[in-house]
Amino acid sequence: MKNTLVLRRWPAWLAVCCAVSFGSPMTCAAERPARVPVAEQQIAALGIRTLRLEKNTADAVSINYPAQVVVPPNAEHIVSAPVAGMVTRVLAEHNQTVAKGAPLLRIASPELGQWQMNLLQAQARTTLARQAAAREQGLFGEGIVPQRRLQEAQTTLAEAEAALRQAKSALRLAGMDEATINHIAASGDLHDTVTLNARQAGLGSEINVKPGQQVDAVTPLLRIVQTDVLWLEIKAPASDRAQWQAGARLTVAGHPAVAATLLQGPGAVVPGTQSMTVYARVDKTDGGLRLGELTSVGLPLRDGQPGVWDIPLAAVAYDGAQAYVFVRIKDGFTARPVRVLASAGQRVRVKGELQAGDSIAIAGVAALKGAWLTDAGAR
Repeated sequence: MKNTLVLRRWPAWLAVCCAVSFGSPMTCAAERPARVPVAEQQIAALGIRTLRLEKNTADAVSINYPAQVVVPPNAEHIVSAPVAGMVTRVLAEHNQTVAKGAPLLRIASPELGQWQMNLLQAQARTTLARQAAAREQGLFGEGIVPQRRLQEAQTTLAEAEAALRQAKSALRLAGMDEATINHIAASGDLHDTVTLNARQAGLGSEINVKPGQQVDAVTPLLRIVQTDVLWLEIKAPASDRAQWQAGARLTVAGHPAVAATLLQGPGAVVPGTQSMTVYARVDKTDGGLRLGELTSVGLPLRDGQPGVWDIPLAAVAYDGAQAYVFVRIKDGFTARPVRVLASAGQRVRVKGELQAGDSIAIAGVAALKGAWLTDAGAR
């Protein structure tokens, strides 16, 4: 008989649910009793399943944001053309790891000839000035010449040495190393090309030139990046500013073994977009992430409040604008009001009088709501 009675009540519950969906007037939520009597044998028949509330950060509600894998600003080096000329050879390869000091490419430039001539002239003047200063020093020591002549010789030597340093500096800026410059100054052997070497170890990328190509001074030629440290560049709406706090832990879509830590709070809003850019440091660089990869990150919503729980979306029932969760009690369920703080996917964050150990209904919630409204209407 009990089973027969239960079967007869189902259509009434469903009818009430339909009536509520189409906005039929019902008893005010504040006047309804919270208790929903449900016999033990009815729970399985109605498809009601429950979930025990436990603090579990793995199931925390998170919001996904688009991100791109980048490197820190100090881990990137742009190799530019130091002089105008023609690229004669490219020695680096795309996505090839290069060591510090490794040759990258060669450039032939007519400017090199003039700068090397300046070096040789400065070297000759310095040699003569040094000899003259030494001679005047000896003559002054013997009392043959006045001190003024010694001072003039020393001034000439200082000017010559300054010109020599300037000539060497110009060649260093042109990409020549110190050993090559000293060899030219000593031997007079001029070079018509300059070899650009890597100033740091890293991954060669974005090679923008080919042999035979003419380039101007400061033209970007290639890029070297250090990939031992990776960052995530994240775009987020400015309205979510309060959620971004330095030190927050982020998950990376498609890479369960990778986690990231937020480096700083949100910066300025990008004009015209109402979005902001934030950066996170990838804690494990061997998790399969690649430089330039487009991905998304999950930011767990902050709670920091008592009575805040992340539960399945299906566990929440609404009566008008008020949300409820059905909590298991001895002889049925009780409808407890909650406030929805945020939702993401099939998870929702609520705040209410819920405690660890409570079992809430996560399936069959529509039937419980129908029974609740039916009993309230009958009263």
